[in-house]
Amino acid sequence: MSPTKTHITGVRTVSIQVDDQDAALAFYVDVLGFTKLRDNPTPGGGRWIELAPGDQSVILTLESAAPGVSRGPIGIRFSTDDAEAAHAALREAGVDTDEILRWPGVPPMFAFRDPDGNAFSVTELA
Repeated sequence: MSPTKTHITGVRTVSIQVDDQDAALAFYVDVLGFTKLRDNPTPGGGRWIELAPGDQSVILTLESAAPGVSRGPIGIRFSTDDAEAAHAALREAGVDTDEILRWPGVPPMFAFRDPDGNAFSVTELA
C-alpha cells in the first residue's frame, strides 16, 4: 500500500514563541535586519506578525508564547555569506552569541539567542 498524498507543497512559515511581540519585533527588525512583511491585529487582541530574513524564501512569525513555555535547542538555522562578519555585527549589537565553530569539512557556524532565550544558529554558505 502506498502512502496517501497530503497535497502539502512546502513550509510557509516558522513560528518563534516570544513573550513580548513589540520587543521581539524591534530585535528582529532593528538588530537582525529582517524585513517586516505584516503586522495585523487578530481576534482577541493578538497580532499576526510576519518577518523575512534575506531573500524572503522563508517567513517567520512572532507568536505570543503560552505561559510557562520553555525554550529548547536550536530549531532554526539561518545562513550567511560571511560568518565572521555576521558574528561581529551581532556581538557589536549586544546579542548573546557563542564562538564560531570551525570543524574540518563543515562550514563555519555559531549559535545566538534572542531576548526571549530562543536559540538559533548562523551557518556560512559554502
